[in-house]
Amino acid sequence: MKPESDSSSGDPPMPFMAQLKSFDGTYWWCNWMELIERFAYYGVRAMLPVFMVDSLGKGGPELTQIEKGNIFAFALVIQSFVPILSGGFADRYGYKVNIAASTVLKIIGYLIMGYTLPLSEMLCGMPLAEARAKGADSAYEIFTLGLLFLALGTAIFKPGVQGLIANRVTEKTTALGWGLFYQMVNVGGFVGPLLAGYLRVLDYEYVFLACSGAIALNFIPLFFFEEPAHKHHKGIELPGPGRMLLDSVRGLLEPRLFFYTIAFCGFWLMNQQFFDILPNFIDDWVDSRDAANFLRSIIGETRVPVVQDGNLPQEWMLNFNSLLISLFAFVAGYFTGKFKPLPGIIAGIIFTIIAIFCLTGSMSGWWILLCIGLYSVGEMTAAPSNLGYLSRIAPEGKKGQYMGYSNFTVGIGASIGSIIAGHYYENNCDKVVLARRYLVDKMNVDKAQVDGISKADLLPFFHEKLGMDSFQARQVLWDTYEPYSLWYLFGAIGLGSLCALFLYNHVISASEKNPGHSFNTRGSFWVKAFLIPLSVILVITTILHFSVGLLLNTLFFCMMLVFALTPQKPALSNN
Repeated sequence: MKPESDSSSGDPPMPFMAQLKSFDGTYWWCNWMELIERFAYYGVRAMLPVFMVDSLGKGGPELTQIEKGNIFAFALVIQSFVPILSGGFADRYGYKVNIAASTVLKIIGYLIMGYTLPLSEMLCGMPLAEARAKGADSAYEIFTLGLLFLALGTAIFKPGVQGLIANRVTEKTTALGWGLFYQMVNVGGFVGPLLAGYLRVLDYEYVFLACSGAIALNFIPLFFFEEPAHKHHKGIELPGPGRMLLDSVRGLLEPRLFFYTIAFCGFWLMNQQFFDILPNFIDDWVDSRDAANFLRSIIGETRVPVVQDGNLPQEWMLNFNSLLISLFAFVAGYFTGKFKPLPGIIAGIIFTIIAIFCLTGSMSGWWILLCIGLYSVGEMTAAPSNLGYLSRIAPEGKKGQYMGYSNFTVGIGASIGSIIAGHYYENNCDKVVLARRYLVDKMNVDKAQVDGISKADLLPFFHEKLGMDSFQARQVLWDTYEPYSLWYLFGAIGLGSLCALFLYNHVISASEKNPGHSFNTRGSFWVKAFLIPLSVILVITTILHFSVGLLLNTLFFCMMLVFALTPQKPALSNN
């Protein structure tokens, strides 16, 4: 492990250009690989929410919102929890092997997802529409497999490339070195969805092919730098994957970390919906013709892709977030660095909650862009403050482990949020579902007739029945069923998380002033007292609304409960 910088050192800071010149070829190759990996990942990820539920006739697998939420939850658990083990894999077997393995997995994932329809038709031996009617298709399972390959590859990639960066920077260049590295994340995350917005207008398949081809470029740098030497302490046996997992779970039972993780889960539960369900909301409900025309007047009519009678692709709308973060992340980091982490987290959540509630206000594309801007301020404020807080409360020698716990928080909150969002959107917000409901309930069209209309043909039929264009019909459904109520739900969850953090902050402040405070003397008891009802609730919910993602969360919390109730054996002394 690299020693932390000594703030007491009297050495003058290294000049900017001298720092840049100190970075060797391996460092710059790592930046290249990160940019390419994020370009490919976000290019596909930005498109997936709409692709997954799009009709068979338009090239999508036509999954339900509930199925989409369950798949995302499963993938988020894998992507968030596996880095605990993959970091040890990189240390033990080498960073280059780690990166190569992740690249292979990601290519397989992109190709499986892109060819879900033909693979399903090949397996069932008939057209997918016919197989779907007979309940014989495997599109759900095939697509899930592809996304899990992508999630696993993503989880494995990060420890490898970050380990290489950590080996190339010094105490004097660490701030600039990591700052440049994370800027590559922003650049790749901005350019990928731009390309996806173009290509998916032509054909979804092109997005998957472009991203699988792009990520394959990451094999090239592996031939141009040497594997760094791995420093291990002699006589100390590295823990195996099972021991690392057990130690990590036990570490989460530390009272301050445990209750912070639970309180902050609500933020990620709310936050993830900007990437999992807002794309569908924009695609279903938002009128962004004015924004599209404005962009066309600036950069050219042929350079701006449009969908659905002149709307901007949702990938371009949401990319406003990546643009703002690319431009202002350093500024936000500078200002949040002037305050303690916990107030920064609370401020970020407040901005995000305001953005969530504002999404209920209008279907205007400009209004939605304003909401995305507010959300971006919240993200830039809360995310770095979260890492800063975990670093602050980490015991000496465990800062790296506590940084890994940020993945737990994301995985738990985001995966449960995806399940909630999928069920709520399917029943209360999906435009096709609501159009079917309106035809039956308000226009007295025979339900059997409505159910027999394919998803691709349903909205044209609905528009014809109403005698309205697509935007007028959209307004009718908006006023009748209020699909924006989705954001009231997640705004309320965000408020609950905010209240929990206020309470947490109050308790922690009191415990720091009073060594005899119950949180200090009986912290483990309060962890057990919270885990027991939480585990029971999760078990009951999993039985009633089964999904693999929910099952994994339930097993994880039940395992934590078992560990909390089982005394830890003292470590054997080496003396």
